[in-house]
Amino acid sequence: MAIVLDGMGGDYAPQIPVKGAVLAAQEFGEKIYLTGPEKLLKRELEKYSYPEKLIEIVDAPDIITMEDKPSYALRKKKNSSIHIGAKLVKDGLADAFVSAGNTGAVMAICTFVLKILPGISRPAITAVLPNLKNKTVLLDVGANVDCKPKLLVEFALMGEAYARYALDVHPPKVGILNIGEEEGKGDELTKETYKLLKKLKEYGFPFFGNAEGRDVYSGKFDVVVCDGFVGNVALKMSESLAKMVLKILKEEVNKHFISKLGAFLLRPALKGLKKRTDYAEWGGAPLLGLNYPVIISHGSSNEIAIKNAILRAIEFKSAAVNEHIQENIEKYIPILKDLL
Repeated sequence: MAIVLDGMGGDYAPQIPVKGAVLAAQEFGEKIYLTGPEKLLKRELEKYSYPEKLIEIVDAPDIITMEDKPSYALRKKKNSSIHIGAKLVKDGLADAFVSAGNTGAVMAICTFVLKILPGISRPAITAVLPNLKNKTVLLDVGANVDCKPKLLVEFALMGEAYARYALDVHPPKVGILNIGEEEGKGDELTKETYKLLKKLKEYGFPFFGNAEGRDVYSGKFDVVVCDGFVGNVALKMSESLAKMVLKILKEEVNKHFISKLGAFLLRPALKGLKKRTDYAEWGGAPLLGLNYPVIISHGSSNEIAIKNAILRAIEFKSAAVNEHIQENIEKYIPILKDLL
């Protein structure tokens, strides 16, 4: 298997992507194509000892900044690390693409180059969050602000396939993010989507109704569906809350000697808490709905996050997620043809 890593993606490129690529090559033993300006990437790679046959630089001289508009990056920077990387995947030289770069540019270029899966209207950015039992797949978290019921149904079908095959949840419980658990709650979008998914439940789709905000982390649902506006707000609030809790805990521990002693005794548990809530431990958000696996990492990712994003790409491909998404589309969408 071969994975393309955007060597110029992220706030700390190329240092962090290169270091993440080295860690991934050492740990996973899979081929990694590193895209970006050749001289710059080569200079960084020379700092490390790694299995040289597993990392290959592919020259991509154009640099997409975080400030570049997606349309500009798509039209004017065709020799960028994102564009060249996506083409490597499309041409069959690699199996998946990973980037911590400009999210809008990654979406625009990968959608243009790799194309959308048959039967899917738009791709969705998918966050995988910790819950009290395992993981919650939340989608969409920013790609599609204005959605119609059919689009949310597609998100549900994609999220179900990802949870079932990439996360090994059998069967994953699917819900719609809403203001109450009762049927009939919510706005027109959620109420209409509820009717469609309830219909699919008659044919075996694991729809379990409305999921309230607290259910994202309770473990009651494995897949929670929403439009990109709501999902992005929920995700950003979650990230902020996690940082605040850890910061307040650290401040309170440092106030008293007894607290410091207690923290010392609880160190293993505190490390476990940090690991379960640390974004770097997951690595990146799958962009579901394209013909090939694409993983989008946070711009501030460290090398551990990059390494784990590569692992997510390997898992995505190994689990044949796209093939299973296609199966869901072919099985369930025809059932709704008279309702859409």
